[in-house]
Amino acid sequence: MKMAIDSSSLAKRYVQEVGSGELDRFLERASELAFCVILVPEIVSGLNRRLREQVLTKADYRTVKKQLLDDVRDATVLQITPSAVSRTVKLLEGDVLRAMDALHVACALEWQADLFLTSDKKQFVASTNAGLRSEYIGQSVELTTCNSRVFV
Repeated sequence: MKMAIDSSSLAKRYVQEVGSGELDRFLERASELAFCVILVPEIVSGLNRRLREQVLTKADYRTVKKQLLDDVRDATVLQITPSAVSRTVKLLEGDVLRAMDALHVACALEWQADLFLTSDKKQFVASTNAGLRSEYIGQSVELTTCNSRVFV
């Protein structure tokens, strides 16, 4: 299965949160894994924030960063093409989400992912509204998409 993942979900691999175990089960099912080019910088930014807040030690930071880089080595890096930018604009005009989150969704759509994994509620709604088969990983909540109520 061609699986695209956003940074909020992949980060669960390095920081124990609700959904970390669920993520591992999804990753085991992927025949191909892809992510938007902005994923690594977003995760590294979050790790650096935890380092500054002294939640992570410098040694832990180096270990986790190495694991991240090892994990993504064989994945497909989805580039931000003019077509992806166009899709991003449409997503931003049709849903309430941040530009970086829209880029993840647009890249997954361009790649024609079989499944998109996210841990961001607004991104889940936008990706579902865009016709992308999506899974929300995290704490269960009720969300409303264009055509229905979804419990994730």
